[in-house]
Amino acid sequence: MFKISRLLWVFAAILSMVFTVLIFLPASWLALLVEKQTMGRISLGDAQGSFWRGSAFIGGAPNGNAPLTPLLPGRFTWRISPSIILGQLDINLDNPISLSQAIKLEGNLGQWSVSGSSLIVPPERLEGLGAPLNTIGPSGQLRLSWNSLQFIRQGVKLDIIGAMRLEMNEMASRLSPIKPLGSYLLTMDWKGSTANITLTSIKGPMLLSGAGNLYDGHMQFSGRAMAETGQEDRLANLLNLLGQRRRDGNKDVIALEFK
Repeated sequence: MFKISRLLWVFAAILSMVFTVLIFLPASWLALLVEKQTMGRISLGDAQGSFWRGSAFIGGAPNGNAPLTPLLPGRFTWRISPSIILGQLDINLDNPISLSQAIKLEGNLGQWSVSGSSLIVPPERLEGLGAPLNTIGPSGQLRLSWNSLQFIRQGVKLDIIGAMRLEMNEMASRLSPIKPLGSYLLTMDWKGSTANITLTSIKGPMLLSGAGNLYDGHMQFSGRAMAETGQEDRLANLLNLLGQRRRDGNKDVIALEFK
């Protein structure tokens, strides 16, 4: 009886110690997890608080020697329910500056949903992700929006169900003296591991269009780039950098092919 009682006390002490460690996990643990999942391209900077309740800015560094730079304005705050220990997800993520509304993630480790919202992305900050964005030098206004998204994990495979829109307004590049080049809309219709992609132009002077798909991280895309009527001479040099010129009716267009 004495031995059983003693074992129970030891077990209770170990259990108490484990829960204490879990409760006081630092926010830096979450930063390490994010960095590992994105292979070092994205990390959490200046992480404060705990794993369960904390805040940080989202940053990216093209290599290990570069300083971590904010990719998105403002700080993201999170709240993670302890139910994650039992495999249930109940996570809230907010950033009043970058997000139109707080994001709620619910479900379990095998299947979860992410509530709808939109994210403002300053394209100038994307240079922190390295090539080719640091060469293109994009500027303008990017807004990524989505309705409720469903995620399903099957082993190492992750399926997504839902639709996303990327609005690219008044876009420009340091490669071209013409500013802006135009406004565009990219839609992504996710159906498991595949997303159908459609690119359309809202206005020029450079017009882009095309369609393709993403499959297991690989993109296939077929489209074209062309100048608005009357803008051909101004855009000739830039269009020649984008691809092979061909004739389409009475217009010169540039074939955009990614396989």
